[in-house]
Amino acid sequence: MAMRADYIWMNGEIIPWDQAQVHVFTHALHYGSSVFEGIRAYETPQGPAIFRGREHFERLSFSCKVAHIPAPYTVEEWMSAAADVIRANNLRSAYLRPLVFRGYNTLGVDGRGCPVESILAAVPWGAYLGAEALENGVD
Repeated sequence: MAMRADYIWMNGEIIPWDQAQVHVFTHALHYGSSVFEGIRAYETPQGPAIFRGREHFERLSFSCKVAHIPAPYTVEEWMSAAADVIRANNLRSAYLRPLVFRGYNTLGVDGRGCPVESILAAVPWGAYLGAEALENGVD
């Protein structure tokens, strides 16, 4: 199953999915200078609810610190971006993938001269372990 949506949040903006691109010499592609989280948003009568969103984005910020990547956004900004990208894609439930990475500038182990970039994708995602698992309280 191809994973895609109509829009993605990239570097602070909602853009069409197909316009989200990085250079082949992006530092993270060569040296792994990136951090990410995997987050679920579930359908509720009040609209999509991000499961432990604050905790996930706090951990993302901590991971940035550990990886010596300046955190580009606050937890509140990430939470707002998550709501925005879910809304832009008209999703009732979703899988969210925030990713912070060193972009393109120089090649070499020390990526501090490379810009910090980020994406936040929200894509449709069914029950990870199947409908039966969800019915039994496991997802």
